[in-house]
Amino acid sequence: MKKYFELILLIVVLTFVSIAKVNQTSEEPPYVIMISFDGFRHDYVEKYDAPNFKKFIESGVSAEAMLPSFPSKTFPNHYSLVTGLYPGNHGLVDNNFYDRQLDLQYSIGNRKVVENPAFYGGLPLWQLVQKNGMKSASYFWVGSEAPIAGSFPDYYEIYDGKVKNEDRISTVMEWLKLPKVERPNYISLYFSIVDDQGHANGPNGAKESVLEADRLLGLIMQQLKQIDLPVNVIVTSDHGMNEVANTEESLINVDKVLEGINKADYRFVNSGTLAHIYINDHSKIDQIYKAIKEKEKNFNVFKKEDFPKNWNYQNSRSGEMILVANAGHSLSSKSNRERMIARGGVHGEHGFDPYVTEDMATIFYAKGPNIKPNTKLPKFENIHVYPFVAHILGINELPKIDGKLEVLKSAYIK
Repeated sequence: MKKYFELILLIVVLTFVSIAKVNQTSEEPPYVIMISFDGFRHDYVEKYDAPNFKKFIESGVSAEAMLPSFPSKTFPNHYSLVTGLYPGNHGLVDNNFYDRQLDLQYSIGNRKVVENPAFYGGLPLWQLVQKNGMKSASYFWVGSEAPIAGSFPDYYEIYDGKVKNEDRISTVMEWLKLPKVERPNYISLYFSIVDDQGHANGPNGAKESVLEADRLLGLIMQQLKQIDLPVNVIVTSDHGMNEVANTEESLINVDKVLEGINKADYRFVNSGTLAHIYINDHSKIDQIYKAIKEKEKNFNVFKKEDFPKNWNYQNSRSGEMILVANAGHSLSSKSNRERMIARGGVHGEHGFDPYVTEDMATIFYAKGPNIKPNTKLPKFENIHVYPFVAHILGINELPKIDGKLEVLKSAYIK
């Protein structure tokens, strides 16, 4: 009889433990990992037959393409993804630009300015998450190394391109294994390999890096299976890539374009496919514009008041006018132009107007417990990712942003 009661007691205890475990799982809040493979063009998965990407897409959400914001550069678009704002509204208007008020030139290679919070507007996702009582983490994402509004993500890494991609993944998995109260619900993760090879060889020579990105995605998904958490994975990028021949015709000599204009009248900041001109004496804007307009070939010059409306680029940091290269061309100094011509072959560029240059379009794929499986989405702008991520995490009160939840809401399930 005693053994009988002991058996009954054991069954009761095990039943309560099982119920508690089920309740614990059901009450587990959602998690989001947002992964960027820099420079991953919208057609690379099919072009290079990437098996892990295809497997991911089959059971998740995939967009026809995602449009970067203008300009289709790395820093502006990574920051648009995490703020829901166009670059003209969050202030990071290019990889390189000048701020008159701060009297500082922003450059992605300048650690001091990259960590200066004065350059960054908006409320990044990691701060939005923190404001809603959750923790956040970032492994190399634009803005995460600056104390924007006085704070950082709960966990973050200072950018170091030498860190092995596998080590980045391992750290993310360790974050997800932390005790629940310490565990980040939102994680951003960045890889540069596809962009690196795309720049070096052009988009038709990026196969090796795309397949390496495919291997890394497979590794991430494999390791996530070993972690019993409701993790939603978003795979995206900042821009695509366009091929530019290293020839006299394709490489525009900006020294020639600016020849004859008094250098004391302007500041010139070149970003490769677009360049900003900051006029010191505004009475000379028309004069300088006319001088450049007469040399307009394979590029377009715009005064600020003539910027296309869909750029949403009315910001003092944009300059009084900008030069934008046509696809298949880039803006080069005389010395760099000579070096590239001597090298021969081709290289890759981005930064072009994404609304007219199809090669600038990139990817948006998603998969997870809160992602509707087998869903195809039409082409959309990257500013809409922010409210979608917030919605997955149960955050409904958002700051003023350009993105709209309605655009991606059909991809969400409870």
